[in-house]
Amino acid sequence: MADPKGFMTTPRQEWPRRPVGERVRDWDEVYVPGALLPIVSAQADRCMDCGVPFCHEACPLGNLIPEWNDLVSRDDWRAAADRLHATNNFPEFTGRLCPAPCEAGCVLAINQPAVTIKNVEVAIADRAWELGLAPPRPPDRLSGRTVAVIGSGPTGLAAAQQLTRAGHTVAVYEKDDRPGGLMRYGIPEFKMERRHLERRLDQMRAEGTRFRMSTAVGRDVGAAELRSRYDAVVIAAGATAWRELDVPGRELDGVRQAMEYLPLANRVREGDMAESPISAAGRHVVIVGGGDTGADCLGTAVRQGAASVTQLDIYAQPGADRDHDAEPWPTYPKIYRLSAAHEEAEALGTAPSAHADARLFAASTLRFTGDADGRVRELSLVEVDAGRRKVAGSTRTLPADLVLLALGFSGPDRTDGLVDQLGLTMEPRGTIARDAGFATNVPGVFAAGDAARGQSLTVWAIAEGRSVAAAVDRYLTGSSRLPAPIGPGDRPMVV
Repeated sequence: MADPKGFMTTPRQEWPRRPVGERVRDWDEVYVPGALLPIVSAQADRCMDCGVPFCHEACPLGNLIPEWNDLVSRDDWRAAADRLHATNNFPEFTGRLCPAPCEAGCVLAINQPAVTIKNVEVAIADRAWELGLAPPRPPDRLSGRTVAVIGSGPTGLAAAQQLTRAGHTVAVYEKDDRPGGLMRYGIPEFKMERRHLERRLDQMRAEGTRFRMSTAVGRDVGAAELRSRYDAVVIAAGATAWRELDVPGRELDGVRQAMEYLPLANRVREGDMAESPISAAGRHVVIVGGGDTGADCLGTAVRQGAASVTQLDIYAQPGADRDHDAEPWPTYPKIYRLSAAHEEAEALGTAPSAHADARLFAASTLRFTGDADGRVRELSLVEVDAGRRKVAGSTRTLPADLVLLALGFSGPDRTDGLVDQLGLTMEPRGTIARDAGFATNVPGVFAAGDAARGQSLTVWAIAEGRSVAAAVDRYLTGSSRLPAPIGPGDRPMVV
């Protein structure tokens, strides 16, 4: 604790974002380059080094937050990078994409603004790369055991890196043409530039991890055949079975899933095509769903030049402050948050008929109406109360040339045959069943990440990857020294 009074004398200051008018004209990250480093040491000084750091409990990775806060306050970047990487394979991912439940659990947050833990984390991660503090760590010797990891999202990559470093020969199978999963084709570049992903992939290749691209297990290679070729298999295929909206007019042209829309926009950024076949340019866009995926669609549509963009959230607008009775500290509260995309929509006035930040709260979709050519032109909605009952007389319509459904995911996609070919037992909610050791009902086959947990956060995905790696290592060798930060049944802190 470099400054015992830091939390009393230094106000919270976050990494500033670039002006809206500038950043919506490109796809670069929204933050001012180089503006974090000058402020981050003083922000780390705000950490109280409290005796019982609830930020540890709020973070599924068990990040050693007070320790690296202290080291950053002293400008000891090497030691800070060591402590950060001790618990997190990819802190530059979580530092950009995680909603920071650790900050909600910060003891200072009981009655003051929390420490900017997320900003400190990403500063350490970026500084580690700049100073050459994140070299490849290939194993000293090989175990002679082989592992196939299905899926290259954060869970699959974390599991693969841990198992490779433990000495096993690991091959990652990915159905797309490039590794990264939703971090490549789901997350827009204004949230995380692809160079951060590519840098980690290069590190993993140098350590010995192999990647098999454009290979859908169950379709391009039989799942049972793959199981017979490897000593163990980790299924980290994600939860890509999107939820549908069963209302009249769903079949109209122009009503699309968010995960049909976002990957195409990202492929334009990859140079695969000149423009997206599902573009928001010049269109009135309505996004159904109030979560992060909907916000990603919002920011993407703004950059594509939409005529208007409105986002529908079925929940009522939350308050600005934590409800200490309903969601007491240190749980992650549902409060009004203004993401970069919502800030852009508010500044540009993209949805005159909605809340200033383009959101319509407590809104439920009734139907879509199309023209004579079968293309969507209008969305009808109704206001709902806390019990999702329709409010009489509140029906209204919005112009809609493009509707994007961002309603979440229910489990792994079963159309490729992976689940059925292996004969995996499934949970009623559509996820893969597993025991307390991450093992499925098929010997030698393990499941982790969203495919088994259900849709969750990047930080939970990485924690699952680290934990399933420990389970596989133990299965292969009889014991393991790899860390296992969570169990399959662990969940975020809630009331």
